[in-house]
Amino acid sequence: MVLKIGLTGGIGSGKSEVSKRLSAKGAMVIDADKIAREVVEPGTPGLARVVATFGEEVLRADGSLDRERLGSVVFADSERLAALNAIVHPLVGERVAELQQEAADDTIMVYDVPLLVENNLAPMYDVIIVVDAPDDLRIRRLAEHRGMPEADAKARIAAQASREDRLAAADIVIPNDGRLEELDERVEEVWPELLRRAARG
Repeated sequence: MVLKIGLTGGIGSGKSEVSKRLSAKGAMVIDADKIAREVVEPGTPGLARVVATFGEEVLRADGSLDRERLGSVVFADSERLAALNAIVHPLVGERVAELQQEAADDTIMVYDVPLLVENNLAPMYDVIIVVDAPDDLRIRRLAEHRGMPEADAKARIAAQASREDRLAAADIVIPNDGRLEELDERVEEVWPELLRRAARG
């Protein structure tokens, strides 16, 4: 049986570092954000639908989607955002379903779901892994790695689920408050447990 893992963590917690390590171990990582970009690449029916709905002005000169321009259109207008989601979400769902069907029975499938707790998605998965780091460290990382001003980082963290709510949803917690070598060790410790759960089915 495919073991479905919901991987989540607040912004700046290091979730992508954990998903990279799980992928290297042999897990199939499904990143909905990445798939959402793929389904509107040039030449796709998804992009054609976006252009039909929002007009040619959301395209760059090379024919690719101008995400910033589209973002400025939809985020100020809930109806237009709903129209965009109505195009993209079903396409992402179809692609995820294809990936699931192609997966071998003993696959450990990791879904990278940033807003898992906020959207009450835990029941969709067999195991919830939360990547955890203290807020002050996350703010520092966002400043160092993404150049995000402290006020913006605090606002982004405040807009997401609290650390307590996220930890309450977790079956497995991977602390990421130290060096990447320590994170390697923590993923090493978790992997055999995931293999056991997948084997139990």
